Amino acid sequence: MEFKHKPVMLEECIQGLNIKKNGIYVDGTIGGAGHSLEIVKKLDESGLLIGIDRDEEALETARKRLDKYENVKLVHGNHDEIINILEKLGIDKVDGILLDLGVSSYQIDNEERGFSYMADSELDMRMDKEAELTAKKVINEYTEEKLYEIISKYGEEKFAKKIARNICEKRKEKQIESTGELAEIIKRSIPIKFQTDGHPAKRTFQAIRIEVNNEIEPLYNTIINSISVLKPQGRLCVITFHSLEDRAVKQAFIKETRCLYMSKGITILCLWSKNKWKDNNKKTNNTK
Repeated sequence: MEFKHKPVMLEECIQGLNIKKNGIYVDGTIGGAGHSLEIVKKLDESGLLIGIDRDEEALETARKRLDKYENVKLVHGNHDEIINILEKLGIDKVDGILLDLGVSSYQIDNEERGFSYMADSELDMRMDKEAELTAKKVINEYTEEKLYEIISKYGEEKFAKKIARNICEKRKEKQIESTGELAEIIKRSIPIKFQTDGHPAKRTFQAIRIEVNNEIEPLYNTIINSISVLKPQGRLCVITFHSLEDRAVKQAFIKETRCLYMSKGITILCLWSKNKWKDNNKKTNNTK
């Protein structure tokens, strides 16, 4: 399957990064290189783009799309380890970092990856295929209490207790193998009258995916660490897609007195150091 992913809020991200031609920039979630391609176009030969992703299929796509640029380094890793990654590359500080959080459309659409409740495929949900924890292990090995906790916390699902109970009852009969089986259990756990806001399994699938990929717990520290490796006047742009991500990122930005955040549906957060953000697009950005 071809890796297709339209970069979200591309113009706003490029504006937010305020790219210097000779700067060093990190795309911590490079994906299909949609944002990175526009970043590297603005760099001269002395500039550098570092692309990080835990999905090797994404990195292979990025490698092909950026193959004509020599000032690109691609790293199979996790943005949570940004300090260690930069140290291994011999880099102390960078001019800008972009984090486009969450799952990509490619990962959801690729049925083999087991992210989607719209297909019947093996439960997986790993962004990094080398990781040990899978959705199948979570669903079949976690206690009812632990399942309730993650579905409630990461999915903000008000029927989490019943869903967890029904999962545990079903797996007494046989191991739950597929996304289709799980989606059907969830659907039967939620009263019909409450199944009005999209697919009834979406919140639980989000919760399981977040647990498998440990997307939320390290996020606050990831933002703090990213800020720590920025040069003076450096920028950090973060795109969040749900309240859990948004909350963790904003808490980190609030801790940093040098920060300004902007919201517009999907949130972009920009950090600056010793230089205030100048909003030249009042219609696009809602500065707070």
